[in-house]
Amino acid sequence: MAKDVEIQILDDVTVRFAGDSGDGMQLTGAQFTNTTALAGNDLSTLPDYPAEIRAPAGTLYGVSGFQLHFSSSDIQTPGDSPDVLIAMNPAALKVNLKDLKPDATIIVNTSAFDSKNLRLAEYAVNPLDDDTLNGYNVIQVPLTDLTMKSLEELRLSNKEKERCKNFFALGLMFWLYNREVDATIEWIESKFKKDAVLVQANKNALYAGYYYGENTEIFSTRYHVEPAKLPAGTYRNIQGNEATALGLLTASLRAGIPLFLGSYPITPASEILHELSRHKDFGVKIFQAEDEIGAICAAIGASFAGSLGLTTTSGPGLSLKTEAIGLALMTELPLVIVDVQRGGPSTGLPTKTEQADLLQAMYARNGESPVVVLSANSPADCFFMAIEACRIAIKFMVPVILLTDGYIANGSEPLRLPEIDELPEIPVNFRTDPEGFYPYTRDENLARPWAIPGTKGLEHRIGGLEKKNIQGGISYDTDNHELMIHLRQEKVNKVAFDIPDLAVDGDSEGDLLVLGWGSTYGAIREAITHLRKKGYKVSQAHFQYLNPMPKNTGEVLSKFKNILVPELNLGQCATLLRNQFLIPVIQFNKVQGLPFKVIELENKIIEILGVPNGK
Repeated sequence: MAKDVEIQILDDVTVRFAGDSGDGMQLTGAQFTNTTALAGNDLSTLPDYPAEIRAPAGTLYGVSGFQLHFSSSDIQTPGDSPDVLIAMNPAALKVNLKDLKPDATIIVNTSAFDSKNLRLAEYAVNPLDDDTLNGYNVIQVPLTDLTMKSLEELRLSNKEKERCKNFFALGLMFWLYNREVDATIEWIESKFKKDAVLVQANKNALYAGYYYGENTEIFSTRYHVEPAKLPAGTYRNIQGNEATALGLLTASLRAGIPLFLGSYPITPASEILHELSRHKDFGVKIFQAEDEIGAICAAIGASFAGSLGLTTTSGPGLSLKTEAIGLALMTELPLVIVDVQRGGPSTGLPTKTEQADLLQAMYARNGESPVVVLSANSPADCFFMAIEACRIAIKFMVPVILLTDGYIANGSEPLRLPEIDELPEIPVNFRTDPEGFYPYTRDENLARPWAIPGTKGLEHRIGGLEKKNIQGGISYDTDNHELMIHLRQEKVNKVAFDIPDLAVDGDSEGDLLVLGWGSTYGAIREAITHLRKKGYKVSQAHFQYLNPMPKNTGEVLSKFKNILVPELNLGQCATLLRNQFLIPVIQFNKVQGLPFKVIELENKIIEILGVPNGK
């Protein structure tokens, strides 16, 4: 007979799964996330991958984590400090202990706390036996031993059985937070359908964890988070890279032209390549090149031939593409470059996040090479900004760089699926009439004609050498070169009249405007929401369009005494603002491979504003 337990209703919870990189923490977190999404909660996730490939098991630098913040109301971040930590070994406990709330619950896999793992985690004394965990609600569960016992009748090796312990932990968390197991059971049956024994093993471990929570005496309380009251619509949980890929695909369908991706795999952008490779039925063509240069040049060739050409990369790859971006600019072909920013410089921190490619996107090309630069502010926003990047590239016949970063690329949140009529139209007007055709005549947007090779009467040259205005022949005339430079710059400038104004949330003038860009949006939003409830008057604006900036940006900035610019770099957007608008801004910078915590922003805002209302 099931025991009686109290059901406690919570508004929100932050959970972190942590263990070795081979313990399946990302998979476990993803399954808990999907089930939470099906329960109707709003959510935000933060996967944290170790930088070391195949780090020795049990070591501090081999710890992998997955954090999930879920709520009955609207949330914007994966949470500052976990309420619950599931620590699969001593290293996972040591690495994550500093981040926990003082009264957090720690579920510890005691099976892993042997002398070897304690030594690898640099513990002189077992932290379960001293006062290291005082103040926490520590629940000791021999996860590995219980998993092995639940699988003892199955014909699997001990190593294969042990690998199922993540599903035991997942089942326990499903019970603790009153979640259904059905979706994960379906996933297991699909994932391991070729091996019936593995299907049974993972199901057994999942159920064993669930019923351990149900039957053991160590839990007296279960928790429940009500579904969030979100705007009406159909939702799906989506990762940022997946959203970017689907946005690019949607744009090609709206434009009615095939999508061509030329790409070279690089962390953390590779998942866009993987996702698009699944959609050949929609006419997507994928070319995995031998290097970054070949990838972008192939995409430029596809655009020349009438496809939606795009290439995806991360910071080191973007640096290799710079000359070819200049070629796309010179030939005035539509091209979308997605840069999923990561910690740098050089190889840097491939699995960590950063916002340090902004100045590279703006200026890192030879000559006067202006391109449009956009940024996405959340995993779901990657979908819409990918569409916007394609729309602008086609309308203005110009390269567009879309900046995301590792935080939002690997993170996930609910996306309300838009209706078709909510998506922008992307008209494509290929030139077919040879009458009066010249390759560098221009429309009202200063865009040149898009003439597909092989169209009778529209033969023309393009290339990296400067072209004569209108006629398009190679030109070394100095006056013509300056004219073309100005025309290409003016075309990018005109984009400012085709994008929304910079919107201000809160008072349109006052003592402080917090101005961010990209993935800092969620943390800024939650910090401001918390402080407004305490009586602080603070406004927020956020860039999604960085070059050109919205045409009202100067007017917005002029109405505030202080402008705070939080960035995951050393002040790149702040530098642009000072240069362009000649105003002082307050920098707030973090370069740790991790996103801002809400409390960090709250403290900075309080430092600037002092006590609210003069109290």
